[in-house]
Amino acid sequence: MARIQLIMILTSLAFLFYISRLIIKNRLREEYSIVWLISTVLLVIFSFYEEGLNQLAQLLGIAIPANLVFAGSIFAILIYLLHLSVTTSKLQRQNKKMAQDIALLNKKITEITSKPKS
Repeated sequence: MARIQLIMILTSLAFLFYISRLIIKNRLREEYSIVWLISTVLLVIFSFYEEGLNQLAQLLGIAIPANLVFAGSIFAILIYLLHLSVTTSKLQRQNKKMAQDIALLNKKITEITSKPKS
């Protein structure tokens, strides 16, 4: 086993452990952790089975397997950024509506408390 393979395996397993700890401590939601878990598991698999990466690259017509890793990473990042943009847009709409609702409630409370008692 090459030195770089050993380093990659240990780093990937440490990262997998770290992601698991974040999930257990509720610092990372499950829906966001799926991408990280899948990516890390793939890194571990291809670290053990280097020939699998070579075969997949050859199957897809990519000359250098490292290019497949970079292209796959860039594609995954773009998809993840799109997902985060959609989530951010949704949260922004919800925050705007909530701020408007709070403003209306404050106005109603002010009207109720400022009415003279009969």
